[in-house]
Amino acid sequence: MSNLAEIKAILFKEIKIEFRQRYAISAVLLYVVATVFVCYLSFRSIIDVPTWNALLWIIILFASFNTTAKSFWQENEGRTLYLYTLAHPRNIIIAKIIYNAMLLAVVAFSCFLLYTLFLGDSIIKHANVSMFLTALFLGSIGLSSLLTMIAAIAFKTNNNMGLMAVLGFPVILPFMLTLIKFSKNALDQFSWEANGKYALILLAINLMVVVLSSILFPYLWRD
Repeated sequence: MSNLAEIKAILFKEIKIEFRQRYAISAVLLYVVATVFVCYLSFRSIIDVPTWNALLWIIILFASFNTTAKSFWQENEGRTLYLYTLAHPRNIIIAKIIYNAMLLAVVAFSCFLLYTLFLGDSIIKHANVSMFLTALFLGSIGLSSLLTMIAAIAFKTNNNMGLMAVLGFPVILPFMLTLIKFSKNALDQFSWEANGKYALILLAINLMVVVLSSILFPYLWRD
């Protein structure tokens, strides 16, 4: 079986499991709705752009941890051994990154819509919307690739959620700082010429993490 066929097979397997169980995406979306509603009860509306932007990414960040935490935790020992005999580890990690990126994109865009609805759309009306949506997309891919690899490391330590949090935040911090700067400039109506460098940095980080994951994960998988 070719690499592309293995990635597609694993991706379809993950999607089928999600549609069969449905608890993961439902729980994360419920968390997003509840958090946004609590923010609405607390603030009613936010007119300060940096605060509006930072609070949105805080909600998405914690939702990302909840989404990617199950990447390997639903894999029991028998299923792990079965995957080991069927597919190359590189294809497994790439498929899981793609799957988590799809889930995080759904979560991020849903959070953005609810956040705008409850906390006012006055800020987004005066923003570069296409650039901000690009930030959501790049953020979904970056958080997926970073947290999926961290979830794999945590899986090898008997599903230690605490370890995932400890490893995750220092690694994600530089990415989040760049992402917040990029999205904040989008809200301030910066042009692509002035703000495009941050998009290139995010793309470079995403590519680097995916390449490193595909190189390092096979050694972790064999352990």
